[in-house]
Amino acid sequence: MSKLTRRKFIQSSAVIGLSAASYTRVARAAADGGRPVIGFVGCGGRSRSLLTGFRDDAIVAWACDPDIKRAQSFKDASGAKQATADLRHVLDDKSVDAIVVATPDHWHAPAAIMACEAGKHVYVEKPCSHNFREGQLLVEAARRNKMIVQHGTQSRNHSLIVNAMQLLREGIIGEVLICKAWNVQRRRNIGHVKPSSPPDHVDYNTWVGPAEFMPYQSNRFHYDWHWWHNFGTGDIGNDGTHEIDIARWGLGVNGLPTTASAIGGKYYFDDDQQFPDTATCVFQWPGDGNVGQQKQLMFEMRIWSKNYPHNCDSGIEFYGTKGMLFVSKRGKLNVWDDSNKPVANLSPNETPKLPKNHQVDFLEAITTGRKPAAEIEIGHDSCSLVHLANICVRTGRSLKIDPKQQAIIGDSEATRMLGRSYRAEGHWSVPNA
Repeated sequence: MSKLTRRKFIQSSAVIGLSAASYTRVARAAADGGRPVIGFVGCGGRSRSLLTGFRDDAIVAWACDPDIKRAQSFKDASGAKQATADLRHVLDDKSVDAIVVATPDHWHAPAAIMACEAGKHVYVEKPCSHNFREGQLLVEAARRNKMIVQHGTQSRNHSLIVNAMQLLREGIIGEVLICKAWNVQRRRNIGHVKPSSPPDHVDYNTWVGPAEFMPYQSNRFHYDWHWWHNFGTGDIGNDGTHEIDIARWGLGVNGLPTTASAIGGKYYFDDDQQFPDTATCVFQWPGDGNVGQQKQLMFEMRIWSKNYPHNCDSGIEFYGTKGMLFVSKRGKLNVWDDSNKPVANLSPNETPKLPKNHQVDFLEAITTGRKPAAEIEIGHDSCSLVHLANICVRTGRSLKIDPKQQAIIGDSEATRMLGRSYRAEGHWSVPNA
């Protein structure tokens, strides 16, 4: 049996306890009518979307990106006081209460961990980690430093999704045993490209950061980094994280499954992408082992197709002992009973009260000390499925897992892939394992 960690993984369901200094400063500012001060780390397209959610309820102090053109453009758009290519400048600023991590995946956990150590709260985009081990380290850092960390799975504050989860909890389809999620869309061919010199306005050394160094190549830079093992997690970790998170939520499972299986490959794109464009993934939780306690989650990905189930590029079907519920963040919710007849009343008995958006939920959490909707342990549990699926596809094998020991059983190659290799020469952002 191969252990996943070199030290015990911290799991906690206790209410978050903020550090006294951090909570007092942020809460006092809110009580005085002030707004939390935040810094954006990563200033590409995703940061622009997040800015909309933060703009009215926070003060943006920093725009940080190794592409200085992006940093300056975001500074102008956000009203930030300063722009930089170096995260450390943001973390050294005592006035900053929190950072928003909207970088490539390989920077997500390292930046978030450093922020926790610097006494900053964190909103981290999905997936919260590039690999399983980094997810563990991020949960540990948040707990150790008593920082609020919100995962960027916005469906946790999406009223339609939240109401659908409430319907499941109220038993509208009985006991949920199986679910099937999907991500189906048409991506683009990224071509075959050779390394070249990075643009003059890019600090490429900082962009690579803790990852193994690879020379600049245009089709593994802005956005296209998603499809490279060194920087991204493929589309299972990109768009798939959202559906996997909702699926796991509705299925009612926490922690690691006992079995993970996935097959796939490049069925359509003849280009430099390293991750599959097609994958079918299955995870199983045994519960107490009795009939009715087992749970199964299926996830399908085809990023070359426009033929969508239910005419939705993404969604989840939940199968229960008394019917089926289908929900999509695209605005669709349908329920059928166990005779396959539509259920008309789709209003839950209790309608949870939600904040204005996912970003405000985070800001409210750091000013009150309560948990955010997508607290980092929730995010880590969902992203763990992403990492296990990618490992299965890359090795061509199913995995047997001991959830209590956080261990893969009898597969040393797969266990090594739970972590990653960092720069041989080292880097200031490499997490301490």
